[in-house]
Amino acid sequence: MTGDQRIPRASAPPPDTAASKLAQQQDKALLRNTLKALRRAIDPATRHAWDDRIGARVIAWCRAHSHQTLGVYWPLAGEPDLRPAYAELAQAGVRLALPVVVERDAPLGFAEWLPGEPTVTDRLGVAVPAELRMVERPPALLVPCLGFNASGYRVGYGGGFYDRTLAPEPRPATVGIAYACQLVAFDGDAHDVPLDSVITERHDDVNVI
Repeated sequence: MTGDQRIPRASAPPPDTAASKLAQQQDKALLRNTLKALRRAIDPATRHAWDDRIGARVIAWCRAHSHQTLGVYWPLAGEPDLRPAYAELAQAGVRLALPVVVERDAPLGFAEWLPGEPTVTDRLGVAVPAELRMVERPPALLVPCLGFNASGYRVGYGGGFYDRTLAPEPRPATVGIAYACQLVAFDGDAHDVPLDSVITERHDDVNVI
């Protein structure tokens, strides 16, 4: 699939009772724990090779779409490490921005970042630029996924930061970043915002780049 194609949107689920909502929350927590364990089990050599493939595909996607500014992420908890790709993009003139948690229940802010610039760890354990040069929400975002489904919905860590960030129109282009083994079946919640596409290390996954 090309970057211009959008993943089909799944219809919102019907209203749930309080009991079913609690069950869904418990199921989602179990799913998160399972996906975390799955990602931890990837051996370092395999992970490095997969990261290189994903990074190359991200670079190709950026070249095809010519976005001047790209929202990226700092890898944590076993997420694909794309920092070599970030360096290549910066050298090509792409302006990079890292997400910044401004408030617990607010959309993410973004700060300009050049590869090699120092970072500090925020109160949530996420690396942010030591010097915060805040910018507007970029027109395109790389969004790390703990898991994703064939309809473009992602499993995150439960904070809802990206859903709040993507809610205001006009929406930025969104590319999920994940390993192919994190493709799982689950229903998106009513407040979830689906991704436009997903990049993995594979070329033959359904509905992903």
